[in-house]
Amino acid sequence: MKTLFVTDLDGTLLGSDSRVSEKSREIITDLTRRGGLVTVATARTPATVEPLLAGTETAVPAVVMTGASLWDRRGRCFVDPVLFGQDSVGPVSECFLGHGVYPFIYSVTDDNRLTVYRGEAPLSRTEENFCRERRGLALKRFVFSRPGGYGGAFPGAILLLGISAIERIEALADALRGRGGLSVSAYADIFNPKVGYIEVFAAGVSKAEAVMRLKRETGADRLVVYGDNLNDLTMFEVADEAVAVANARPEVKERSARVIGPNTADAVARDMAEVSDL
Repeated sequence: MKTLFVTDLDGTLLGSDSRVSEKSREIITDLTRRGGLVTVATARTPATVEPLLAGTETAVPAVVMTGASLWDRRGRCFVDPVLFGQDSVGPVSECFLGHGVYPFIYSVTDDNRLTVYRGEAPLSRTEENFCRERRGLALKRFVFSRPGGYGGAFPGAILLLGISAIERIEALADALRGRGGLSVSAYADIFNPKVGYIEVFAAGVSKAEAVMRLKRETGADRLVVYGDNLNDLTMFEVADEAVAVANARPEVKERSARVIGPNTADAVARDMAEVSDL
């Protein structure tokens, strides 16, 4: 039986240092070299996925930005990104601002990089840390000023991201879901539950849609997914087997077929090696 393994990154494959351990790298690379189908599905962009997976061989495209695109690691290019209509970004941005949340607007450029526009409003400490960790990456650049502010068209826009107090994020998410025609994901920071994140994409974007596409394109008979947080639940629903790590949220464990060890113990990679038929 041909199995496709898909794992979330943060809190799942990544350890407490937010890195892929050497042991996990070895296991996944070995599985891949023996013909195994292994990849990741993450809210992250290629700009941070590539450094994290450096030294880890995978042959299957990565699911990035919560399913808004696939990322061909070998060709270093986006595959069929789902973009906003140019006239739809402005009204969504206005809804963000009305709830006191300043959006980061991600746009795909022709050279397969991301330009992230934030505007000139002061950054919170959490936003400063978010930007600091991502500045200087080969596949991403930040722009903090733009004529016309958040109004006008944003060609290639793929994501609006907001970071704020969890109460504001939840209220914003409710308002945007009420508009329809959008894919909205809101969740608390895994390290600080008082901080919330919201990701807004064009309609139809989800990890579930992306992993099912990979299952079809790889010809896999079975889909096994691993996760820890609420934004993993859509792919749990379509998987043949959904596996939660021990540190997962209670809601995720309840929806899983199995619970394995924590992300700090290479549990995902070890489980892949154990259940693989290679």
